[in-house]
Amino acid sequence: MTDTSLRPLRCAMVGGGRDAFIGAVHRKAMALDGQIALVAGALSSSPDKARASGRDLGLADDRNHGDWQALLADELKRPAGERIDFVSIVTPNHVHYPVAQAFAEAGFHVVCDKPLVHTRAQADALVATVAKQGTVFGVTYNYTGYPMVRQAREMVRTGEIGEVRKVVVEYNQGWLASHVEAVGGNKQADWRTDPARSGAAGAIGDIGSHAENLVATVTGLEIDSLCADLGALVPGRMLDDDGSLLLRFKGGARGVLVASQINTGVENDLRLRVSGTLGTLEWRQEQPSQLVHLPHDGPRRVLTRGAPWLCESARRASRLPAGHPEGFIEAFANVYAGVVADIRARLAGQAVDPLAADYPRVEDGARGVRFIERTVASAGSELKWTPW
Repeated sequence: MTDTSLRPLRCAMVGGGRDAFIGAVHRKAMALDGQIALVAGALSSSPDKARASGRDLGLADDRNHGDWQALLADELKRPAGERIDFVSIVTPNHVHYPVAQAFAEAGFHVVCDKPLVHTRAQADALVATVAKQGTVFGVTYNYTGYPMVRQAREMVRTGEIGEVRKVVVEYNQGWLASHVEAVGGNKQADWRTDPARSGAAGAIGDIGSHAENLVATVTGLEIDSLCADLGALVPGRMLDDDGSLLLRFKGGARGVLVASQINTGVENDLRLRVSGTLGTLEWRQEQPSQLVHLPHDGPRRVLTRGAPWLCESARRASRLPAGHPEGFIEAFANVYAGVVADIRARLAGQAVDPLAADYPRVEDGARGVRFIERTVASAGSELKWTPW
């Protein structure tokens, strides 16, 4: 065992170098609580760009690698007390599986961006490896880190809105409303619309997976069957940029899920409505500090982040007093904080506090991969309903 109680956990990053969007978000989130130090990396698929990116971030030359294979080999050669505590994978989707599987097999803790991998077989293999090795594996469904999402989850769990009957989740963006990948120069559009790198789905994998995870996290409902309509509405696009789903959940609840990236002028509008026998909850990512509660027997209430009467998990997820805006980076940081708490507990040989280790796990990522596969299958079928 390694004493980590007085030092930040050492992290390596794969991907996320120059011109990457999400890598910088991860690094800012890691830095927020002072619990993680980025000490090593292989920050690009181009060796020269990887090393240049590492120099930008001040990585030591001997831990600044041209590819992830060299990074892993180097860490395995180091004494246990000098190795990284975990690796963060922030590459395009097609790289997730080989990197995550290799590091997990080697006994390292892993954080991986979503969607987890390309296929259910890959997801099942990762779940099995993590179970065998007994390691931590976090998946950055970052919207689960918002305090008011955690408040909504607690209100559903404790029956405050009664038995859930209907769930409506929408994730609408407009950044792919034109054929930007054909023009060139947009790295994010290039790989997200490429089946070889993105996988079998476009919008439904990129943002629909977030919508599915948000529903599962807040409600705890399991999908029984779904009916999906996917389309590439921008001419010439190879993957879906718009998706609409009807959902049937085990137990009888119904749902609607929309994931679209061609809503011109819309920025990042993720919204959730959960209706039960005793009331309804509404949350929007663009107004993340508010959770609207509409009880059946009283006036509309607007709950706000940082209030002392929120549940403990919501209070723990807040860093600033009420009225001081928190948002996207802090939600990411809350996911990392959960991973850190779990790793520290395991390294110390202690039981983990479930409220502290509150983060999406490899099983959540595997379920997300199944959701993508079943949605694509449903969209290509003439059957009205596709079983889960």
